[in-house]
Amino acid sequence: MTRIAMIGAGSVEFCQRLVKDCLCYESMADVHFALMDVDEKRLQTTHRVVENMREQNKLGCTFSATTDRREAVDGADCVITMISVGGNEALKHDIQIPLKHGVDQCVGDTLNPGGIFRGLRHVPPLLDIARDMSELCPDALFLNYANPMAICSWAVQESFPEIQSIGLCHGTRHTTKLLSRWLDLPVEEVDALTAGINHMAWYLKFTHKGRDLYPRMWEKLDREGPIKLEQYRFEIMKATGHFCTESPGHSSEYLPYFRHRRDLRELFDGPWLFGETAGYLNEQLRTTDRYEAEMAAMASGETPVPYVAGKKSEEYAAEILNARLTGVPFRFAGNVLNKGFITNLPNDCCVEVPVFVDHEGFHPTHVGALPKVCAALCRSNISVQELAVDAALNGDYEAAYHACLMDPATAAALAPHEIRNMVDEMFEAEMEWLPQFQGKEPTSPGARMARLESGAKELKLGDDVYGKLLLEGYSWG
Repeated sequence: MTRIAMIGAGSVEFCQRLVKDCLCYESMADVHFALMDVDEKRLQTTHRVVENMREQNKLGCTFSATTDRREAVDGADCVITMISVGGNEALKHDIQIPLKHGVDQCVGDTLNPGGIFRGLRHVPPLLDIARDMSELCPDALFLNYANPMAICSWAVQESFPEIQSIGLCHGTRHTTKLLSRWLDLPVEEVDALTAGINHMAWYLKFTHKGRDLYPRMWEKLDREGPIKLEQYRFEIMKATGHFCTESPGHSSEYLPYFRHRRDLRELFDGPWLFGETAGYLNEQLRTTDRYEAEMAAMASGETPVPYVAGKKSEEYAAEILNARLTGVPFRFAGNVLNKGFITNLPNDCCVEVPVFVDHEGFHPTHVGALPKVCAALCRSNISVQELAVDAALNGDYEAAYHACLMDPATAAALAPHEIRNMVDEMFEAEMEWLPQFQGKEPTSPGARMARLESGAKELKLGDDVYGKLLLEGYSWG
């Protein structure tokens, strides 16, 4: 019997989505799902929901639930992670503290201060999972859905190269469907080659029955303007010549151009994931009560669990598992360490490239060089990710500060001393979820020195060295 461990299964809606996807395939008709979460209450809600779904539809799968991670992982054929350390409480700190200091985020889970600190929280438990897998199920696939995707995948794959691990995101599928609908084409007839990094991969080829679709996109854009609420991505397409895979609110966060001035935010602003300040957090807070009530009603049996046999979501996990079990290859966009797959991005950073999977596991493909401007934009994000991975793995305060210092949107809004003050406040607020930093202090001399105050008119100054040099006839320029 195939055993799938689902870590973070207290995410009721997402967990049941992946369960339903798996049950679309005959190869997993009798699969066992080992559900695990540290939150007993949420775990039990998920368990009751999926058990009700099984009974209502006479399904052949089985379920177990445990708060013991090793019990869930033991003997698994696949481990799927969907964790959210700190939940909405941590998310509030990720968004509200930077906003107070002047950094405007829409989602804040991939880059920016919010994404960096989310990575600092997520890397330790993901490493623990990989460590358990190396002992208890070394041949299993490790499918990670936890953001920040690049930071988390980079840290795990660098630390445990013996585990077949990959990061998954549905952004490419969503965007391909969006563009196909815009061009009035059946999505199943469209072919796309995308590559780059997670949330910043580029449509290198986009064709319909062998015909390049970019000329059609340019003509339609010139005639009609951008898709409503998609101004950010079309501005980047006009700037670079290539369309990007991630949603507009996300895309606006990874670049220095859009979120640092009110007039620009108003020009490009849209609701929720289309650019709204704190859009993801606001949506979570708006919908939490309704979501929990709906899940509770399904768990109690008051409301039937929606289930349509054979109806699959746009997530990749089930298709990957079916390919692993049957040997029938499947291609998807996966996040892996760069082993020469993209030649003008750094080796061993985390890239998103086409990957094939079969009986033997994952086979990432060689893409070659990205367009130079696309590679340059990716590298601006990779620098942040590299520093964040270093901080997460080593409990390094200064690397965490440097990651925020290099973040494009943060650097567009704040001076270095302001970024330091923001980072200090975020560490103070989130320390309970950052075990690798507990008991440590910043070691950099600069971190211990007094900082400038914004708007200060009097500064502590040392010797007038320039004045002395001028008296000696010194000149420059």
